[in-house]
Amino acid sequence: MDIRLLDASDAKKYWDLRLEALEQNPEAFATSYEEAMSRENPVEGVAKNLSKEGSFTFGAFHNNDLIGVVTLMQEAPLKLRHKANIFAMYVSPKMRGLGVGNEILLEAINHAKSMKTIENLNLTVVTTNESAKKLYSKLGFKVFGTEIRALIINDIYYDEEYRVLYLKQ
Repeated sequence: MDIRLLDASDAKKYWDLRLEALEQNPEAFATSYEEAMSRENPVEGVAKNLSKEGSFTFGAFHNNDLIGVVTLMQEAPLKLRHKANIFAMYVSPKMRGLGVGNEILLEAINHAKSMKTIENLNLTVVTTNESAKKLYSKLGFKVFGTEIRALIINDIYYDEEYRVLYLKQ
């Protein structure tokens, strides 16, 4: 497995994996598959996002196939620059249970640590995703709140936990 920072040349592979993620685990993402499919020039949009300042998307590759991703995004406002968010974490089902999620999340955490201004890493996770919650807990993310009815999909509500990892005490 190879883990690296993605760039604009990875946009098509990222988009394909993103669509898989939205189909496989719709409860884990605010964007729906249908919304994603309705976007104009989505691969171009992804290429721009992968080049955006303050945003870092890490990908795990197996035999040149993108099998997992996670995005680290630093807050832009001056008063919030000590925080960054973990978004869009996903590992393809065929590669789960092999430590891929752990490795790409560690890469994002280590990158955040290398950015001297970041003190807090925040993320949200749907409360029914036990494997993700276990990983986040193992890596030190602590729950600081829960949003009841954070998402609704086909008339089913999903709650989300808000978690933080303090990089500096």
